[in-house]
Amino acid sequence: MVLTITLNPLLEKRYEVENFNKGELTKSNKTYFTAGGKGINVSRQLNNLGIKNQALTFLGGNTGKILRSVLTDEKINFVVSSTRSNTRESVLILDKKNRNVTTLMESSPILSKQDALELKSKLKKMIQNVTIVVLSGSSPSEYADSIFPYAIELANQNDKIVILDTYGKHLKSCFEKKPMITHQNVFEIESSFNIKINSEKDKINYLKSLYDSGIKISFLTDGANPAYVCKFGFIYKIVPPKINAVDSTGCGDAFIAGVAYGLEKSMVFEDILEFSTQLSVANALSFETCNVDINSANSIKDFKIEEIGNKMKLIDDSPNY
Repeated sequence: MVLTITLNPLLEKRYEVENFNKGELTKSNKTYFTAGGKGINVSRQLNNLGIKNQALTFLGGNTGKILRSVLTDEKINFVVSSTRSNTRESVLILDKKNRNVTTLMESSPILSKQDALELKSKLKKMIQNVTIVVLSGSSPSEYADSIFPYAIELANQNDKIVILDTYGKHLKSCFEKKPMITHQNVFEIESSFNIKINSEKDKINYLKSLYDSGIKISFLTDGANPAYVCKFGFIYKIVPPKINAVDSTGCGDAFIAGVAYGLEKSMVFEDILEFSTQLSVANALSFETCNVDINSANSIKDFKIEEIGNKMKLIDDSPNY
């Protein structure tokens, strides 16, 4: 089973309109709530793929009560750690005619030291019964910054696979705990560490530095540009197809869900890369977030995955009769 942890969940209020023009009165054809937050997105996508999972998250205030109901309606298996702060909310305008999404999001809540301790206590019990721990999204406040490093250390002690997909000032502390797998995009790395990653060489050198620090597998994405992967020091390049994206929200989460799916199914690594890429691209073509079915994912073709730099040596160990 996969455990996803979301420190900064989101109640999304979605307005579907035929044509949205800024500054003009627009009536919505349909209004509804959905559950947001990167780990919750991963759980939704894993549900669609038939992978058993559980989402651990913070919820608080009236918004948290609504989000609890939405999670239940979406059939996401979740465990709540209650907070004294109100869960944040966002408004999304889905423009059907122009096929784009406009988002307005509240700032993150402030979590207390006690909030962090209570979630850690739940995590310590839950981690015993899972195979993979997915740590996704931002940390909303200072006391929450210690949660992901703690989760990585706890998972490593219990021989659980960790997939880390976060950013911000706590990222350095997370890396120091040596998660097995990491995923960030270029902007997240640049803003977290105040560095510039411009060229392919920069990206490869960055990934190799993570491997040298003890991180076994790392993914570095860059929107519509090629993504790069380091697995035990070997580098892969993923060239995505050219598409007219509807909404890029959740593409990284869909990718991570594909990685978790592949690990749970014991897939060959190259097949994991292929399927994760297909999920990510299919997600970008949809108004929904991380709600891709396998057939839609498998319909994505025109992309390329290649190993660059040092290549793995294949050893023929078949019997010689």
